[in-house]
Amino acid sequence: MARVLLTAAVVFATIYALVDCLQTNGRLVRVLPKAVWLLVVLVPVLGPMLWFVAGRVDSRAVQRSAGGGRRRPPGPRGPDDDPEFLRRL
Repeated sequence: MARVLLTAAVVFATIYALVDCLQTNGRLVRVLPKAVWLLVVLVPVLGPMLWFVAGRVDSRAVQRSAGGGRRRPPGPRGPDDDPEFLRRL
């Protein structure tokens, strides 16, 4: 039973890493070109681990740098919480 679970975990990690590599923007891939990473990910156990550790950029770091340190605008508010809406009444 343990062998089946271990094999399933390896297959799942490989598929997840492959899909993640395919969906990642080429400019956000580190160390190697994206085409090479697609081949590396197919190496059992070691490939997906390398992709997650060294191949992709942390998405949280990308969001912080894209915002330039500025806060995101607040989400939608109800009409009674919007002073501009209340002024127009």
